[in-house]
Amino acid sequence: MSDKFRLKSKYKAAGDQPQAIDQLTRGLEADIKHQTLLGVTGSGKTFTMASVIQNVQKPALVISHNKTLAAQLYSEFKEFFPENAVEYFVSYYDYYQPEAYVPRRDLYIEKEADINENIERYRSSATQSLLSRKDVIIVASVSCIYGLGNPEDYMSLSRKLKVQEQYNRNKFIRHLGDLQYERSEYDFYSGMFRVRGDTIDVYTAGGETAVRVEFFGDVMDSIKVISPITGEVLSTPNEITIFPAKHFVTPYEALIAAIPDIEAELKERVKYFKKLSKDLEAHRIHQRVNYDIEMLRETNYCSGIENYSRYIEKRKPGSPPSTLLDYYPEDWLLFLDESHMTVPQIRGMFNGDRARKEILVEYGFRLPSALDNRPLRFEEFNKRLNQAIYTSATPDEYEIGLSKRVKEEGKMEDGVVEQLIRPTGLLDPEIFVRPSEKENKENLLKELKKDKLNDQAEALKEYECANQIDDLIVEIRKTIDNGQRVLVTTLTKRMAEDLSAYLSDIKMKVQYLHSEIDTVERVEILRDLRLGKYDVVVGINLLREGLDLPEVSLVAILDADKEGFLRSNVSLVQTIGRAARHEEGRVIMYADRITGSMKNAIKETERRREIQEEFNTKHDIQPQSIKKEIREQLSRLEKEREEKTVTATLEKRIESFSAMSPKEKKRLLSDLEVQMLIFADMMEFEKAAELRDKIRELKGR
Repeated sequence: MSDKFRLKSKYKAAGDQPQAIDQLTRGLEADIKHQTLLGVTGSGKTFTMASVIQNVQKPALVISHNKTLAAQLYSEFKEFFPENAVEYFVSYYDYYQPEAYVPRRDLYIEKEADINENIERYRSSATQSLLSRKDVIIVASVSCIYGLGNPEDYMSLSRKLKVQEQYNRNKFIRHLGDLQYERSEYDFYSGMFRVRGDTIDVYTAGGETAVRVEFFGDVMDSIKVISPITGEVLSTPNEITIFPAKHFVTPYEALIAAIPDIEAELKERVKYFKKLSKDLEAHRIHQRVNYDIEMLRETNYCSGIENYSRYIEKRKPGSPPSTLLDYYPEDWLLFLDESHMTVPQIRGMFNGDRARKEILVEYGFRLPSALDNRPLRFEEFNKRLNQAIYTSATPDEYEIGLSKRVKEEGKMEDGVVEQLIRPTGLLDPEIFVRPSEKENKENLLKELKKDKLNDQAEALKEYECANQIDDLIVEIRKTIDNGQRVLVTTLTKRMAEDLSAYLSDIKMKVQYLHSEIDTVERVEILRDLRLGKYDVVVGINLLREGLDLPEVSLVAILDADKEGFLRSNVSLVQTIGRAARHEEGRVIMYADRITGSMKNAIKETERRREIQEEFNTKHDIQPQSIKKEIREQLSRLEKEREEKTVTATLEKRIESFSAMSPKEKKRLLSDLEVQMLIFADMMEFEKAAELRDKIRELKGR
C-alpha cells in the first residue's frame, strides 16, 4: 500500500494548465488558506486539481453540489489515481422523508428512509481510509457537513487483530455485536458475520472482501482475507483492523450515562408545557421520550437516536456535531467544485434543517436538544477548513474576495488563478445580440454603442429578420445543415412547450426539457441529441454546470434582457460556456435592451477570447472541436439508473403500483393523501377529488 499520491494519465498539462498548477501549488506551500481556480468550460480543471494533489501530497476532500457531478468526479479521480484511495461520500438515502409536523393540518409525518447499501459501504470505506492511510481523496456531496458520529468513538471501538494474539472466541463475537455487526447463519452481506465452530467470517463494512479468523483455543491462529462470494483466499495478513459496521456507534457505558441527562431535560420540558397550559404537548413529549429511553436501555438503540446525540457525545448546548471534516488530519486540502453553486448550498443547509425541527420541538415531538442534531453552520464549516481551493468558471464575489486577501497579506500577487486556455485551443464562442422585433433594432444599436460593445453593434447592422423566432429558425436550419446541434433556453415552461411544438410542426427534430422530467430521462434526451435523434433541445434551466455536449455549436438565449436568476451574470456565462466545446460555437442573445448582466457576460467572454486567440497565435495552435465518444455519456445514465429517485412523478408511480412492494405501496398512498390535502387547502377541489378517487381505487387493488 502506497502512502504517496501518484497521478497516472495519458495526458500532459497543456494550455495554461502548467501555470495554474504551479501557482496553486506555490500558494498552498506558502500556507495560503483560500485560493480560486477560475477555469473556463473544457479547460481541464479536474486534471489541474489532481496535479495539485500530487504536488502537495495532502489528503483531499472534493465537494460537489449534486450527486451526479460527484459521481462523475469520483470516476475521473479513480482513473487519475488507480494506486491510491479514491472514495465516494454522498447521502445514502434512495428515499428520504424527514420527520415533520404541519400544524395547520395537524399532520405528523414520520421519518421514513430507504438506505442504499452500496452507498453506505462507500461511506464506510471513505472514513476507514481516512483513519488508516494518508493517500486519500474523497469526492462528496454537501451531505458531508451533516452529523456522522464521533470519530474518537469510531476509532476506539475498532479492533486490531493479530495472528497468535490471545483473544477469546466468545469475547470476539461480543465485540462484533458492539461494533453493530449482525450475526447471520444464512445471509452474508456487508455488516454481517457468521460463525462455523472455531472459524468466524466477518463481511467488513466499507469493503468488498470478508475477513476469516480461525481460532485454536484462545489463540488467533490465522487471519485470511477472502472473497465473500466464492470463499477464495485473497491474502493472509499478519494483522488487520475491523472497523465498526456503522458510523453512529457508541460505547454502552456512554449510552447509559446519557439517560439521566435526557430524563432531566424531559422533566423541564413537561414542566414548561404545563406552565403554558399545553397539556397535549406535555403528554406527547413525555410519552415519546420515555419510550425512547426504554428502547435505549433494552436494545442500546431507538428510532431517531441521532436526536439525543448531544448527550451521548457529551457536547455542550449549541455545539456542532462531528462530521466527515473531523475525520481528516490537521493538514488537509479542500476543493469546492462549481463553487458558485456549492458555497450557497452549504450556507443554506443549517437554516432549512432548523426551521423544520423548531416546529417539532414547539409541538412536543422532540426535545430542544434535538436541534443540536444538525448540519454545520457556515461559520463552523469555515473554522474546520485548513486550505481551500474554489473552482468555477464563474466564481462568486465571496470566493474572489477571500482569495484577493492574499495580495493584501503580501504572500502572493493574487490568490485568483485563471485557467482560460483549453488544451484543444478552442475559443469561447462568439456572441451576437439581436432584438425580439425588427423595430427595436435601432434602440438596441444605441445601447450596444453606449456600452462599447462594438463587435455586437457591427454584427447587428446586418440583421433583417422580422422577429426573433424567424431569425432563430434561420439559424437553426443553418446549424443543422452543417451537422451540428442547437440548444435554446427560454424563461418559462409554457414558452418552451409552445416553441417546441412550433418547431416540430415545421418538421424539425426537437425535444424540450422541464422540471417534471426526471434525471434519468433528462440524460437520455441529451444523449439522443448527441446521437442525432434530435437536432434541437429547448428548455428553461437545462444548460447546467457539467453538461458535456461537443456537438452543440449554437446556443440561443431568448429574453436575455429579463434580469433574474436565469439571466444573471453567472447564469449567462455558464450558458455561453455550453457552446465552447465546438470550434464554430456561437451564442445568440435575443434582447431589446442591454442589462448589466448581459454587458458583464459579453465583456468577460470577449476578454477570454482575446487571451485565447493571443495564445493560439503565439504557439501556432489551430482550434479543434472536442471529440468525445457518446458511450462515455452513458456512464452517468447508468449511475442514475441505480438510484431510485423521489422526483419521479406521482403518475408514473401510480402506473407501476401493481409491481410495487407493500412498503412502496404504503408510501405512495401516503404521498397521495398529503398531495390531496394540499390541493384541498389551495381550494383546487376537483384535483383533490380526483386524488381521493384514485386513493380509493388503489386501496381496492
